Amino acid sequence: MDYPVFGEKVARAVASGECEKGLLFCGTGVGISIAANKVKGIRAVVCSEPYSAKLSREHNDTNILAVGARVVGIELAKMIIETWLTTPFEGGRHATRVEMLNNME
Repeated sequence: MDYPVFGEKVARAVASGECEKGLLFCGTGVGISIAANKVKGIRAVVCSEPYSAKLSREHNDTNILAVGARVVGIELAKMIIETWLTTPFEGGRHATRVEMLNNME
């Protein structure tokens, strides 16, 4: 599978507003997240545990989560995804930083 193709498709769907958030999977989650992050407006994160997933939403307003199928077991992946999907963005000082990231594009 050519992961850049799927990373771009999901990223474009999120960036256009067709989808609010996106989930991506590849062997490590790294390659597909790099592909997604090439699309303007995307803040994709690779997570292998729930705490990073939580903070990525609270502090960085990530809009795509990538998980490595060769790195994370199924039950842990479910926990990571559930945490990421249900954690809101805190805003405040974090909104200023996210805007700084957006201005770098």
